[in-house]
Amino acid sequence: MKDSGRLHELSTLSKLNAPANPQARRAILAAVVGNVLEWYDFAVYAYMATIIAKQFFPAREEITSLLSTFAAFGVGFVVRPLGGIVIGRLGDVRGRKAALVLTIVLMAAGTVMIGLVPAYASIGIAAPLLIVIARLLQGFSAGGEWGGATAFIVEWAPPGQRGLYGSLQQSSVALGLLLGSGIAAAVSSLFSAAIVDDWAWRIPFLLGGLLAPIGLYMRRNIEETPAFAGASPQSVSSGVSASGMRLAARALGFTVLWTVSYYIVLSYMPTFLQKQVGLPRTQALWATSSGLLLLVLAAPLLGWCSDRIGRKPLLLGACAAFLVLPYPLFALMLSRPSLDTAIAVQLLLALVIAVFSGPGPAAIAEIFPTPVRSTWMSAGYSVAVAVFGGFAPFIATWLIARTGSAAAPSFYVMAAAAVSMVVIAGMEETARKPLR
Repeated sequence: MKDSGRLHELSTLSKLNAPANPQARRAILAAVVGNVLEWYDFAVYAYMATIIAKQFFPAREEITSLLSTFAAFGVGFVVRPLGGIVIGRLGDVRGRKAALVLTIVLMAAGTVMIGLVPAYASIGIAAPLLIVIARLLQGFSAGGEWGGATAFIVEWAPPGQRGLYGSLQQSSVALGLLLGSGIAAAVSSLFSAAIVDDWAWRIPFLLGGLLAPIGLYMRRNIEETPAFAGASPQSVSSGVSASGMRLAARALGFTVLWTVSYYIVLSYMPTFLQKQVGLPRTQALWATSSGLLLLVLAAPLLGWCSDRIGRKPLLLGACAAFLVLPYPLFALMLSRPSLDTAIAVQLLLALVIAVFSGPGPAAIAEIFPTPVRSTWMSAGYSVAVAVFGGFAPFIATWLIARTGSAAAPSFYVMAAAAVSMVVIAGMEETARKPLR
């Protein structure tokens, strides 16, 4: 009996450490590449925010112009829950592949539209209206992309390695943001400020449209996940339920810190460094790029760690760090305004985000059963992002104007950490449990 138990234990361990098969690797690569391009397209708007403010939202006061620009940025998030539900449902009914193909087409269309819209000086009020429409299109796509890509990658992951493989979703999101930040910084470095303001700011948006066919081709040639293929049609058709809504609410609370930290630290920070710290645009973008690069590299390591020590220790540790670090670090940047200080702060905050983002995709996917994972995970995550993340740059700008304290955005991050800590503390550990 002891030998039999030992053999069973060895068999289980071998399955937990089994490498992904070639089909799984191809599928995950296609999802990751497409995800990089999707989030490059979505995020590049934030990195060109100060220029877009002048081109499309002119106002007598600079703060009013910037608030209008970030409001349009936030509008892209308002529609994310709708995209999450509609495209997420498509992913649960027609398959993850169909949803991922649709999202990349919609995102590319919105990105190219921003790159082609004439400025306010040429067509008047139609210019900002078209920008808002393009952001709505991007937001609808992003709402379905995050949940669809997360479900796809986690469902293809080998047993016992969901944390590692799921972290590639976050790594690819950060890589997309890094690509956007890097290209925006390169444009600012290669062209004079006058040329960038005149036409060169359009390059990152048009480049996104040129790269989209690569991701589309890869996604059209992938297979469905084994988990989805094995789900019964009856369980898929019963996706709308009170339990689904309850799980989505849990995912929402889980996501609050995740999205606020992302959009304050990695999207709003270039604007903060320019307007509050006083760094040149190029330095601000390169500082943010350094943090994004660390996140790309660190997230898989932390995902791997979560497969071994569990998801909750890392998630709760990140929450605790974000309860105490933001204010001192924002105050440090303001008291010692330099590129070196900005890079050091960005690296530290990006590392803390990696502690959350490494185990995050697997942990949130493990909340849901396979037949409704795409729909309700997308819904819960997208609502949190729309309410707390999409308007984070707007809220940060408003807080500074309202309080008179340039460090005020740090309190928003700290409050978000308190909310997510309470939710995560009440969750069960799922690292060693089979995917439902």
